[in-house]
Amino acid sequence: MDLQTAEQKISELRNLLNQYGYEYYVLDQPSVPDAEYDRLMNELLELEEKFPELKTTDSPSERVGGKVLDVFEKVEHRTPMLSLGNAFGEQDLKDFDRRIRQAVGDDFSYVCELKIDGLAVSLRYENGLFIQGATRGDGTIGEDITANLKTIKSIPLRLREDVSIEVRGEAYMPKKSFETLNKAREERGEDLFANPRNAAAGSLRQLDPKIAASRNLDVFLYGIGNAEDLNVASHSEGLDYLDTLGFKTNKERRKCNTITEVIEFVNSWVEKRPHLPYEIDGIVIKVDKYEHQAELGFTAKSPRWAIAYKFPAEEVVTTLLDIELSVGRTGVVTPTAMLKPVKVAGTTVQRASLHNEDLIREKDIKIGDQVVVKKAGDIIPEVVNVLAELRTGNEIDFQMPTHCPECESELVRLEGEVALRCINPKCPAQIREGLIHFVSRDAMNIDGLGEKVISQLFAEKLISDVADIYKLTREQLLALERMGEKSVSNLLNAIEISKRNSLEKLLFGLGIRHVGAKAAKTLAQQFGSMDKLAEATRDDLISINEIGDKMADSIVAFFEQEEALELIKELTAAGVNMLYKGAKPVSVEESDSIFAGKTVVLTGKLEQLSRNEAKEKIEALGGNVSGSVSKKTHLVIAGEDAGSKLTKAQELGIEIWDEEKLLAELNK
Repeated sequence: MDLQTAEQKISELRNLLNQYGYEYYVLDQPSVPDAEYDRLMNELLELEEKFPELKTTDSPSERVGGKVLDVFEKVEHRTPMLSLGNAFGEQDLKDFDRRIRQAVGDDFSYVCELKIDGLAVSLRYENGLFIQGATRGDGTIGEDITANLKTIKSIPLRLREDVSIEVRGEAYMPKKSFETLNKAREERGEDLFANPRNAAAGSLRQLDPKIAASRNLDVFLYGIGNAEDLNVASHSEGLDYLDTLGFKTNKERRKCNTITEVIEFVNSWVEKRPHLPYEIDGIVIKVDKYEHQAELGFTAKSPRWAIAYKFPAEEVVTTLLDIELSVGRTGVVTPTAMLKPVKVAGTTVQRASLHNEDLIREKDIKIGDQVVVKKAGDIIPEVVNVLAELRTGNEIDFQMPTHCPECESELVRLEGEVALRCINPKCPAQIREGLIHFVSRDAMNIDGLGEKVISQLFAEKLISDVADIYKLTREQLLALERMGEKSVSNLLNAIEISKRNSLEKLLFGLGIRHVGAKAAKTLAQQFGSMDKLAEATRDDLISINEIGDKMADSIVAFFEQEEALELIKELTAAGVNMLYKGAKPVSVEESDSIFAGKTVVLTGKLEQLSRNEAKEKIEALGGNVSGSVSKKTHLVIAGEDAGSKLTKAQELGIEIWDEEKLLAELNK
């Protein structure tokens, strides 16, 4: 077969396979037997192997899984993937409805959709071609899992239109695939996955795409990340548009004009939920029109125009076998119920937090009791109550200890607190938990240093404080179990990279009491360096808007400790950055920038800056960056392919700049 004939045959095979795949995996209406599909796929694979120059990234053969990856690259989402606020009952939904009506009036509608229990993903297409897929991550930065997502047969590799679009959805493992996977793992003597969601997440984070391909995952697409750039006016129109492009959307959705209709839809699925071929954990309710969504806007964490109704937690009865104690990084001693294993909301539960001694007394919990267990928000197991009428007389009262279970120091209850606390700064449990916190994603974000590795290093006495992490050697790490050359090289590289983090990451990682990630950034912005923060007085600190009395006292107390100052010296000597690397915010009064006090909207694709970079620079000059255009908007920055936001700005007579003018102003 010559090249021209092969090219024509390959094109025919791809068209057929794409059509048959769409019918089978998206429409669930196969038109040919599986054997015929497999025959055509094998023919395509043979031709592409014989003529490799004809293989393309949108070929159906990409579904089988490509080469093994070394690591997942980080991806910055052009539009943040925010989480939703939760509703746990009808009153929460009515309160949500009241807030919407107060903001936009009565002329609006909702769209209700099933909340798929899977892993949120973002898919990017350029001119109709699938070019990148990523996990949600922290909402701003995710991981590039393109190779694994290509193995999901319901994700089109090429769209029916040559459109550039970013879509969001939920990758999940159907119940049947989950049962098949766990049965195979059981036969091989491997650990079983707890639930389909964990199985889906684990599959998509495999470095070998062939493993993901073998897991038979699926996806439902539920939103458009760049809807403002497309000619759609509402969420329901957006979903219909996704259907026309060849995406798989969930058809169990309904447009509702009142909250009463929403509640009826929610209640209907409480009963029907177990009969679905996939897991759902609630219903998502969204205001339909994008115009209303823009008017409602966002909080720091979630959109005001959407809410997730979480189904009532399933409750089961089991035996409380024992109560164990753990010591956290702040010294709080937490009792945990050890339960006879029981299945709750799809997972096997063996432990449930009891929070503190007062809760144990309040619920009259005894060891040996029959207890009712549920998952709060379908996630965290908790003991609801005791079935006292089933007691046999053999139950045992539980007494909280007077001394720390880890270091034997006397426990104290600080004024105004219900928790018992170990205040020994050398308590091994606190040190270990502090180390785990230091390397976590929101702190120093050291890949490869998870809880198990930290515990191993601590047990081997290779680390006793966070400065020791930067003294680890290749020889020490290679001597540990399950640590090979490659993983050790990756870990040492990640440790080295963490030295370059901006000051706020280090501040949060140090675990200063009451100082969370947001406060750490505020402190880093205000003082600029660790040295200046260490010299700050209580009055200096409480003069900052977000810093209250308790936090100020805690910061001053931390820097008064000789051990803390010595630790910072060691970290500095190891090369850990002690300076704030971001832009320092300027108040409206201080700024002479044109952005000061102005509300700015970014739309379209910027060539030289990411949206986040532009946002940070504008906010650093006293501006406020909003996600929607309204009468209160002062300025719109329009990049390439700017859509409905640009149109609305033109209609309202708002000033519009291109990226060149933005850069010129930022460079002044």
